[in-house]
Amino acid sequence: MDAVLLTRNAYSLADLSMCPVFRRKWSSIYEAIQDTRPQRNKLMQLYIKQIPKQGRIILAGDHTAWSRPEADTLKERTYEHYAQGGFGGHPVTVGYGYSTICWVPEMDGSWSLPLRHERITGWENPIDKSVWQLRQVCRYLPSRPLTFWDIEYGCAPFVIKTANINADKVMRLRSNLCLWGEPPEYSGQGKPRVHGDKFKLNDSSTWEEPAQIIEEEDTQIGRIRIRVWHNLHFRKTPHHPMSIILVERLNADGSSRISKPMWLA
Repeated sequence: MDAVLLTRNAYSLADLSMCPVFRRKWSSIYEAIQDTRPQRNKLMQLYIKQIPKQGRIILAGDHTAWSRPEADTLKERTYEHYAQGGFGGHPVTVGYGYSTICWVPEMDGSWSLPLRHERITGWENPIDKSVWQLRQVCRYLPSRPLTFWDIEYGCAPFVIKTANINADKVMRLRSNLCLWGEPPEYSGQGKPRVHGDKFKLNDSSTWEEPAQIIEEEDTQIGRIRIRVWHNLHFRKTPHHPMSIILVERLNADGSSRISKPMWLA
């Protein structure tokens, strides 16, 4: 503390050891930080206490990349993918990946409270890490949350591994995915079918009639149309049916805009 108060410019922790009042070895600074590192589980429980017990709890999870291509001595660097941009314009870079689950307290606003924020190590993957974090968070929540996930989590492994967690999930889907409907009734001969008709997101000829269609006027993006289909599943998750939602922006005459539609599960 004396060195911090008396050092005008310190570009690294080791610079504090140059101060005359610093009488310990320079490594003791790092040891002090290591010893006072807060316990993540206790921090999470403290944050959860700030969540109001009234209303639906909204959580959001995502995987964030931190590019470190020139840090050759950094341990356990992994290959990280950027959805947009990237270091030097390259979509894949070497660095660290982080998994975050946060509480979204407001409908309008840009801030959120991270409940878990941890690095994805070299022997983990984003799906397993987020599943573990979601399980830890839901253990202490007062009610069943509604969670939102990006395209990376719109897959069968995520659905299977979160099936027994007390949380509802809304996931973005890639537009080139193929889903399957409910199988027909058993005919009495041969092995019962597991899958029904194919439902290709980018082929409207494979779509059945939607269970519901809604058109609304949004103040920010204009008129939108929402279509919903029920009881669809991934090929590897026949016992985990999902509702599929298609969100489209419409022109003034009601026709669909050229902008890419959004698929949700």
